[in-house]
Amino acid sequence: MLHRKNALFYRTLHGAEVGDLFMTLIHTCQLCGANSFDYLTELQHHARELAAEPSEWMPWNYRQTPERAGV
Repeated sequence: MLHRKNALFYRTLHGAEVGDLFMTLIHTCQLCGANSFDYLTELQHHARELAAEPSEWMPWNYRQTPERAGV
């Protein structure tokens, strides 16, 4: 309900669509037990891999592994 109230203040329709996309990703991460900030950061760091294999980078497939953590 809070997001719906906040969505009234987007300046453009495109901004509202982007905001909804991020809110959906964040909520899906919470449901899957993934850290949403780490997930979104990893998407930015691995843009090429994401473009090649998008299904591997869905929130329910994403896990913080030593390989992805840079250890």
